[in-house]
Amino acid sequence: MEETLMQCEMKMEEAIEHLMHALAKIRTGRANPQMLDGVYVDYYGVATSITQIANVTVPEANQLLIKPYDRSLTKEFERAISEAHLNVNPQNEGDQIRIVIAALTEETRKALVKETKKVGEDAKVNIRNVRRDTNDLIKKAEKNHEISEDESEGYQADVQKLTDQFVAKVDEKIAHKDQELMRV
Repeated sequence: MEETLMQCEMKMEEAIEHLMHALAKIRTGRANPQMLDGVYVDYYGVATSITQIANVTVPEANQLLIKPYDRSLTKEFERAISEAHLNVNPQNEGDQIRIVIAALTEETRKALVKETKKVGEDAKVNIRNVRRDTNDLIKKAEKNHEISEDESEGYQADVQKLTDQFVAKVDEKIAHKDQELMRV
């Protein structure tokens, strides 16, 4: 059962990592190289992440500068960024690409806050699903007389404590991201 609880905690930790990855993609009006994590370039027939085949820097708070290691692929980079629906306009400067992040309007900020709430709720659902699956395993062990009823209740209480801790982490991450978005 201890191993089951450890697996439960690991799966909940994965849900938090997934949440952090999703939140990193939500732009805040400031340049962040992580917003390019999901952008892939056709690199000699292989879809490759931009961050693996280019140097991505933040020269100013609202700019990203992408310098491909292979300068001949600059147009491919520009096309891939345009097609990624990041709501940015890449500017090809010959051997590099500059992305200027526009300031967010109040309406856009509110829409992004709604999006963070949705991402947070998805993370909570994942955590609750892990709780349900773990409790099912505990109940199955009790039914097969591998553990007593008291032990089962104790383990389920431990799972609930874990769930509460991870849901609180999600709320904390979402509140931090919302503050970041609403900061002008």
